[in-house]
Amino acid sequence: MPRINLLPWREELRKKRQRDFGIAAGVAVLAGIIVVIGCVQVWNAMISHQNERNQLLRTEISRLDRQIQEITGLEQQKERLLARMEIIDELQRSRPEIVHVFDELVRALPDGVHYTSVRQQGSRIELRGAAQSSTRVSALMRQLDASPWFRDPGLSVVETTQDGPSRRAEFTVFVTQVSAVDRGEGES
Repeated sequence: MPRINLLPWREELRKKRQRDFGIAAGVAVLAGIIVVIGCVQVWNAMISHQNERNQLLRTEISRLDRQIQEITGLEQQKERLLARMEIIDELQRSRPEIVHVFDELVRALPDGVHYTSVRQQGSRIELRGAAQSSTRVSALMRQLDASPWFRDPGLSVVETTQDGPSRRAEFTVFVTQVSAVDRGEGES
């Protein structure tokens, strides 16, 4: 039987397998590196895209914040204008009231009484004056109470002084003015 030496063939096969394994390993490493680089590129692109979207949102938010500030300023200006209009409207409505107040002050004044000062703060009127007697001050208060333009008359001070042979009563009366709206007349 002839003897065949199979050793070199096996050695070549082993070298070929090692070479194929090295090539496959190199291709696998290269494919792995390509996949990693691809993944990094995709992630970087996604991050870049998200950053662009975030920047767009920041820009829009700052634009909307400016618009909100403008709207708030306009609303405040509107409220100030409405308040002014309301004050002007109230002044227009109450303009004829002062005529009625002075007219009623004169009508309520009994003989022997005169005013030395009339002062108004809001709807409260302070009347200072002098009368021949304290009964005339009482008559003034009754007539003020009967007037449709006044309510709640109150006597603050009455000082009776002797002025020669005659007596004189100096007084301070407070009364509240009734507006046309409170009287139910509405707008004139």
